[in-house]
Formats: sequence, structure tokens, C-alpha cells
Amino acid sequence: MTNKALIEIKAKCENLSIIREKLKKLGAKKIGVFKQVDTYFNVKKGRLKIREVRELNKSKIVYYLRPDVKGPKRSDIIILELDKKYANELKKVLAKAVGVKIVVRKLREIYKYLGAQIHLDEVEDLGYFVEIELPIPSANSFESYKNIVKSIIKELGISEQDLIEGSYSDLLSSRTK
Repeated sequence: MTNKALIEIKAKCENLSIIREKLKKLGAKKIGVFKQVDTYFNVKKGRLKIREVRELNKSKIVYYLRPDVKGPKRSDIIILELDKKYANELKKVLAKAVGVKIVVRKLREIYKYLGAQIHLDEVEDLGYFVEIELPIPSANSFESYKNIVKSIIKELGISEQDLIEGSYSDLLSSRTK
């Protein structure tokens, strides 16, 4: 089990090719492209999901707390890796116990730059997005790491009006209501 804190942003993006080219020019390292299915469950506080990644033999159960604000924000995350078989069984148990909130399907292209993971996401029924996640070593390093995220936002040309407050699950849920 892994506990970590990070600073993150999510932004709507009209053209991932432009961001991809900027990442190449900056020397970002491409990690790979992955098909992900995130099953979100109903919880009173935070967000709980099981992430299945088609290309890997492991799944993850992820619980996180994060304020719904635009711009760089802190996320506190607990991740437990599971064998896919156990993840499927746990998904069935959680679906019966607390209910499924929504399922998010996406194609995620991952890059590494300045210690951050940058995700270029194509989210089914939502469109294109850029996500930046930068791990922070301690609470008192938040401001300096926030400045790194701000500089990446600037380098990639992400505008403030494209920043999103919530998660893909929130965006999809609001569309289905």
C-alpha cells in the first residue's frame, strides 16, 4: 500500500497534438499509452475507485481526498495494487455494499517532465484533457512544488479558463443528470 501527496491540475484541451509537440520540444519522456477503466464508488468523503489498466496484469484501488478547486491543488492518495482477479471480486463487493457511482473509460498517454507525470487523456463521452501530477515530499514543500506545476502549465500553454475543479467522474455524473 502506498500513501502519497501530490499537486495536480486537470484542464480541458481542444488539441492534444499541440501539447504532445510541446512536451517533445521540452524533452519530456514518453512512458506509454494505456487504456484505463475507472469504476467509482459512492462514498461520503473523498473518492474511491478501482482502476483497471488493460496493458498491465495489476489493478489498483485508489482512495483520495482533494478539494474541488481550479488550479494546482493538493491530493492525498492511498493506492493498493491488486491482482486483476482480486480487483474484479472487490469491485463486485463494493458495488453491492456502497454502489457504483460511475464508470470512466479513457485512453491515457503518460509523459514524465520535471518530476511530474503529465497525462494526455481522451475520455469517453467527455473529450480531451491534460492532467499534471507532481508528488510532494512534505506539507511544507507545497508552495515550491506548486510553482513547478504553474511553470509546466505556462510551458504547455494551458489557459486558466481551461482548468477544471473536479474529476472525470464529476463531469460525467453531471452530464447524466
